[in-house]
Amino acid sequence: MSKIDNAYLLSFFKLAADRLEARRQELCSLDGEIGDGDHGTSMANGFAAIDARLREVPADTATPALLLREAASAFIGEVGATVGPLYATALLQGAALLEDGPLERDRLGDLLAQFAAGIGMRGQAQPGDKTMLDAWVPATQAARNAAAGGASAREVAEAAAAAARKGADTTASMVASRGRAARLKERSLGHPDPGAVSAALIIGAFAEIEEDPA
Repeated sequence: MSKIDNAYLLSFFKLAADRLEARRQELCSLDGEIGDGDHGTSMANGFAAIDARLREVPADTATPALLLREAASAFIGEVGATVGPLYATALLQGAALLEDGPLERDRLGDLLAQFAAGIGMRGQAQPGDKTMLDAWVPATQAARNAAAGGASAREVAEAAAAAARKGADTTASMVASRGRAARLKERSLGHPDPGAVSAALIIGAFAEIEEDPA
């Protein structure tokens, strides 16, 4: 089975950067309804910085853990807003999982769990708070459930992507209790959380990776 290795991570970050760039203005508009209106810019610029940084890492010294540490450094170097430390911590948690080398692709849920743990630890949030965790946590659970049921690596990634999209959609029915949107209280109802929407785009990139990326 193909691995969560250097080629996989390079493909993932490139796809995620492309998807975030394509939805930059939409994410900014969503954020403008309940926040400062800059989320699309932060995420698109942050992942573009990751993609650029990783393609400069010499192939003979790169490891999956090193790539994720470089990704964390690039993201927080580009994004100074609240989301910067959240994703930097997530990526560092992922690097810790990959210190011993690549994982089988059907263990994507374990990597997603590390990302979610880092976000939760840094942001002090929980599912139901109307944050990006409302996409990351369901995606983690769906990926692990699919793997436990004998799904293929592709099916595991697709299950995670579908759960993330559904989780992001459900945030429209939540009252924000974390972040800038929390100051709106009940007025945040009816608006999806932009962080959850961008998280669903990122997680969706895992389902687009080719079986053997170049």
